[in-house]
Amino acid sequence: MSIEKVKISQKLSQFSDYWNPRVVGELNGQLVKLVKFQGEFIWHKHDIEDEMFLVISGEFKMHLRDKLIVLQQGDFIIIPKGIEHKPVADEEVHLMLIEPDTLLNTGDKENEFTKKTLNRL
Repeated sequence: MSIEKVKISQKLSQFSDYWNPRVVGELNGQLVKLVKFQGEFIWHKHDIEDEMFLVISGEFKMHLRDKLIVLQQGDFIIIPKGIEHKPVADEEVHLMLIEPDTLLNTGDKENEFTKKTLNRL
C-alpha cells in the first residue's frame, strides 16, 4: 500500500461542475469527497447517516427548517441523520464532505441532482 498526500487544490482543479461530489479518500467506512456548489440544492434528509461539510473556500448558507447557518472558509457543520437541510451558495464554494459510503447525495429524494455513482480522483 502506498501512502501519499492529497493536494486539495489540485484535485479541485480537475472538475468544474456543481453538486457532483468526487471521492478523494476513504477511512473506516467514510468517504472523503470534494465538491463545488453554486446555486440552490434541494430540501432533503438522510435517514441513517450524518454528514459533515467543511468549507475550503467561499461561503454558503445551510438552510434548516428552524434556522439559517452561514458557513465561510474554515468552518464546518455536521448535519445529523434525519434533519432536513438545503445548501445554497450565491457564489462558487468549494467543500470537503465526510460521509458514510452508503450516503446518497440527495438523501430521501431522487431527481436531477442525484448521483448514484461517484467519480474518484
